[in-house]
Amino acid sequence: MYTLQHRTPTTEMEVTSIRLERELKENLKKLSGNQGYQALIREVLWSYVQQKSGQFRPGLTPEQIRASVEAVAQREETCALTGKTIQPQDSMMLGWTTNGEMVPLSQDSLAV
Repeated sequence: MYTLQHRTPTTEMEVTSIRLERELKENLKKLSGNQGYQALIREVLWSYVQQKSGQFRPGLTPEQIRASVEAVAQREETCALTGKTIQPQDSMMLGWTTNGEMVPLSQDSLAV
């Protein structure tokens, strides 16, 4: 997963203007904590680019999955552990992380 520590300093970045709904911007500010909402937007965009380009790097380890339940994908998903694509209507797992998030998991991603 993209991490801010491994990217270009802001002084070397290009300035880009983007229009966001006020509610979206306020929610991003709340979610971003100390990193700032612009850094959060960059993190989200880098994560998207990595997933779509096949350069996915997992941000989770199996140890961070507290529990899992079987599920069926309703849309294309990306396994949070392996980066494997999960197609619509494929069997998958939903993993509950130590951070309290539910993440998509491929069927074999927790196999030891």
